[in-house]
Amino acid sequence: MTGTLVNASAVLIGATAGCLLRQGLPQRCRETLMAGLGLAVGVIGLQMALKGDNALIVIISLVAGGLIGEALDIDGWLKRLGDQLTAKVGNQFGDIGKGFVTASLVYCVGAMAVVGAIQEGLTGEAGTLYAKAMLDGVSAIIFAAGMGIGVAFSAVSLLLYQGSITLLAGVASQWITEPMLTAMTATGGVMILGIGLLVLEIKEIRVANLLPGLLIAAVLAKYWP
Repeated sequence: MTGTLVNASAVLIGATAGCLLRQGLPQRCRETLMAGLGLAVGVIGLQMALKGDNALIVIISLVAGGLIGEALDIDGWLKRLGDQLTAKVGNQFGDIGKGFVTASLVYCVGAMAVVGAIQEGLTGEAGTLYAKAMLDGVSAIIFAAGMGIGVAFSAVSLLLYQGSITLLAGVASQWITEPMLTAMTATGGVMILGIGLLVLEIKEIRVANLLPGLLIAAVLAKYWP
């Protein structure tokens, strides 16, 4: 799990640097930074979404996943966790819940996290995750400068998610196919696009409630005729 540990550490270091930078920024700069961040996240999501080759799988996954997520109230659970963290740490460090959810989705949703974790689990080669760590570390600086310390807590989500895949790599590699990764990436891209709209305050979207759609996309792609 060396690659995942390095990845999580990079997010922590980047988020810490971003929080230090945030303290020296006036409100106008923070607002501009958040606007740029929202646009960038939206572009990332759009690029991921366009990698899909079956729009019907994405649509079904988002609809079914959204229904399951609403029933489980995943977004509400995460927000309550964020509120508890904010109450303990203080709101002077930003909206912890928003930073945590946003960064967790961006860092965990995508083929690079899955492929890199499986690769390390099977071969011990963590090159993909090292490259991802560099990207995530740099983006964590920008995310934390705009949204605060909540971004640092996303390292825990990343550690649990990628670490679990690495430990289960033997089983996962036999089950996960290229079409499944493509479907998950496209579906996750739509979710990240929703994060961009959320950051830009264009539309309040409970993106976390769409998360079950990732699993549904994988299953549909696996057995799609």
